[in-house]
Amino acid sequence: MKLKGKVALVTGAGSGMGQAIAALFAREGAKVSVVDMDAARGQQTVSLIEQAKGQGKFISADVSKSADVEGMIKTTVAAYGRLDILVNNAGVPMGPTPIEEVSEDLYERIMAVNVKAIYLAAKYATPIMRQQGGGIIINVTSIAGVRPRPGLNVYCASKGGAIVLTRALAIELAADNIRVNSVSPVATDTPMLAKFIGEDKDYEKGREKFISTIPLGRLATPEDIAQAALYLASSEASLVTGINLEVDGGRGI
Repeated sequence: MKLKGKVALVTGAGSGMGQAIAALFAREGAKVSVVDMDAARGQQTVSLIEQAKGQGKFISADVSKSADVEGMIKTTVAAYGRLDILVNNAGVPMGPTPIEEVSEDLYERIMAVNVKAIYLAAKYATPIMRQQGGGIIINVTSIAGVRPRPGLNVYCASKGGAIVLTRALAIELAADNIRVNSVSPVATDTPMLAKFIGEDKDYEKGREKFISTIPLGRLATPEDIAQAALYLASSEASLVTGINLEVDGGRGI
């Protein structure tokens, strides 16, 4: 087991990539705090972990709120005694929208969850990891932060910001033996995909059109992203920090 004896916290773990990451980490031996705003989905992830003989704990939190983020970190440490791996996976998507039609409310929500939440989590996790002698932070970003797409203006900006914040934190925290990396998926086969394609469009036609732009010819799966996160969380990546691992089938080239 690659994460035996470790404690991990995964945000947005009630479905999709977050659920896959939490479940894989648990199978690899980690105790996992499953963070989500949706209690039913979060508990479902915990049930999946427990069915596989792992240990998981659901924590309700809005990652854009300082008190909630501080609380999820404290609850994890109180339950498991430490925090080794922090995965900032929660995110807000947007459908294709011309910039002049993007509301300030949407802008604020995207930036709060996709960028501010990473800052908040690092703010509260860093002192604990520093005291322990090290830790790992993994931010789930997007290939849209590397190769922007028309109509996803604010989303692309948020993911680009998250990638640069990852690199800045990697430099800042290296002396504390805290590794910070990001994973950038191409469009992933989750319920959120319809939002990116445009819910007012022919979903299947839009899906196939997007796949045609990916050199390897398929969308990412949640398991693809979970395996990338596992590598970055494991000792196999002990000299890896500040990278943005593109899991995109060549889309970003």
